Amino acid sequence: MEHIVIIGNGISGVTAARHIRKLSDKRITIISAETDYFFSRTALMYIYMGHMKYEHTKPYEDWFWKKNSIELKRGFVKEVKHSEKKLLFSDGDILSYDKLILAVGSKSNKFGWPGQDLDGVQGLYSFQDLQNLEHNAPNNKICRRAVIVGGGLIGIELAEMLHTRGIPVTFLVRESSFWNGVLPSGESEMINRHIKNHHIDLRLGVNLKEILADENGKARAVVVAETGEEIPCQLVGLTAGVTPNIDFLKDSGIELGRGIKVNRFLETNVPDVYAIGDCAEQHQAIGNRRPIEAVWYTGRMMGETVAQTLCGNRIEYNPGHWFNSAKFFDIEYQTYGWVNSDNRKPDYEEHFHWLHPDDTKCITVATHRDNGTFLGINTFGIRMRHEVFDKWLTEERSTDYVIEHLRKANFDPEFYKTFEKDIISAYSNQTVNA
Repeated sequence: MEHIVIIGNGISGVTAARHIRKLSDKRITIISAETDYFFSRTALMYIYMGHMKYEHTKPYEDWFWKKNSIELKRGFVKEVKHSEKKLLFSDGDILSYDKLILAVGSKSNKFGWPGQDLDGVQGLYSFQDLQNLEHNAPNNKICRRAVIVGGGLIGIELAEMLHTRGIPVTFLVRESSFWNGVLPSGESEMINRHIKNHHIDLRLGVNLKEILADENGKARAVVVAETGEEIPCQLVGLTAGVTPNIDFLKDSGIELGRGIKVNRFLETNVPDVYAIGDCAEQHQAIGNRRPIEAVWYTGRMMGETVAQTLCGNRIEYNPGHWFNSAKFFDIEYQTYGWVNSDNRKPDYEEHFHWLHPDDTKCITVATHRDNGTFLGINTFGIRMRHEVFDKWLTEERSTDYVIEHLRKANFDPEFYKTFEKDIISAYSNQTVNA
């Protein structure tokens, strides 16, 4: 019986296993050094915040795996010997495979800062990171201040988590406005205000110089590069992005870039070895997408795609129209299609921006200047329906059409009625003035 081994029990690896099982009776083994069972990584923050327990984050009961004949192995793979089709584990174990799926995920970035490996310095990606956070910042008596370095989505999650325990937070962001490499200026500036309204000490346009240690080798302060200011703290959260977790593959013969290089079929340069999820790097980016995407839903889609290929239906990975969602404290964010930040916007892209007077809701719509085609939308504080925007993007509708029919895309039509008139009026005025 063909043996398929999957390294990594995140959304990509588990989705691949589930779909291979649906399609075949092949032997399947999932390996993880992180946890015994699959859990929802996006729910980590809610464990710390007290909204959930770890058991609640497991989408499947513990008996699910045995019932579906999916073997689970806890261990750390230190080497892939693809010529022999064997995996070597750190404890000396050896496991043979016929087909190998690498779904090894990412690790938090470190950029060589002095003190970055001190006690009390950590990222927020793995279950072990959550355990470390409970140790480093259980309350505001042991952790009297935290400093977060890096202004992405993980950083804002960590700020919210610490805030719920009354721990003061200083947020060092090197950009001039929060996440302005992704968001247009109107949205980015609204999020700046929202972060500050939650009593977070947001410092824009600054960099970390070093982390200072106390006499016990634990972080006691950070130094700001631009000013030399020392900020006393007991926790330093490094949230300046993530990098594929591929160090153990450096001498494997598997082609690497920033991630594991794959073609459109998610195949590596080595026969019978595949890579999926946020460790996989496309040789050629798909459309406007980045070659590596650390996004939950694309990881799931890659798992489904590779399962089809391994079960005799070889198909290309096709993620479709871009979408994503996140939260900035209590403001929900959704994006469909492409709405570029001001410094990445191509010449043909123009924006319509509407901001609600309460400063917690806004939309930005991107339009092709030459033909009026709808390119994408960002929404904050307004929940939209994915399937509607997916259809409009496929049909290449005009922005005029989208604005006119926006109520059809709204998740809560009754709520939307309260500001529908304002959005249409603002759009009409902008169109006339343009």
